[in-house]
Amino acid sequence: MEGTSLCLPIVVLLMQCSPSVPVTVTTDKHKVEVNEFSDAVLSCTFRTEKDQNPRIEWKKKGKDVSFVYFDGHFKGPFEDRATIDGATVTLRRATQEDAGEYRCEISAPLDTVNLGETNVTLKVLVPPHIPSCDIPSGAVTGSVVQLRCQDQQSIPPATYTWFKDNAAISQPRSANATYQMNSHTGVLEFRAVAKEDTGRYSCLASNGVGRPQSCEGKHMTIEDVNVSAVVAAVVGVCLVVVVCGCGGYLLHRNGFFSPGHRGRSNVNYVPPPQDPQDFKHTQSFML
Repeated sequence: MEGTSLCLPIVVLLMQCSPSVPVTVTTDKHKVEVNEFSDAVLSCTFRTEKDQNPRIEWKKKGKDVSFVYFDGHFKGPFEDRATIDGATVTLRRATQEDAGEYRCEISAPLDTVNLGETNVTLKVLVPPHIPSCDIPSGAVTGSVVQLRCQDQQSIPPATYTWFKDNAAISQPRSANATYQMNSHTGVLEFRAVAKEDTGRYSCLASNGVGRPQSCEGKHMTIEDVNVSAVVAAVVGVCLVVVVCGCGGYLLHRNGFFSPGHRGRSNVNYVPPPQDPQDFKHTQSFML
């Protein structure tokens, strides 16, 4: 009994000398990911020393810090589509504009340490949209050809798969392959196309969120170079050059391009002969 009575004053003294418990603010998830147009829960829990009715504020960081919840009310675009339970906020039908970093602040004026906070980052996932595809309609054998596929709206960024005649094109297994394909940029490049590369091409975009989307297929035709047509065109151009050159030489030789050719009078002019019947006496004379 005496030992117990000696311990009690020590316990009381330790309790009196122990430091005050500060405001503690935590969250179940520091990073929240939701699909576009679904609800997002931003959790915030707190514990105070004495104050049973602390002030709760939510803010969103950006170029400027803006209020989400202040003085018991939601502000701005959150006013009609957010609810709060304790200090946990639920955003209904989250969009890309809602993505960002949020801060939950708890202020307890009656506590010794009267302010605490925690951060929550919201990422809104967007499923793929129909990608834009750039597929040439034709090319000649041996040339370099690029096919492009891109979806700029999906989050996270989409990866791309190319199809030829509805069959997926596999990644080349050799460095000497005639084509290369980048699933992140969506570029399919033929280093030297051949006639067997002719076909209908399409591209599929996917990012693990929602259904993958494909662009409309387009036919690409690969043809050999028409050697006869090229030779004929070259011969025709050469003939035109020769004819023009000869004509210019002849005109120059005949003085057509000489400085005094234009406007020069003809000094060797001979008047046309007159008809004898046109002669008339202008004076009579006698023998």
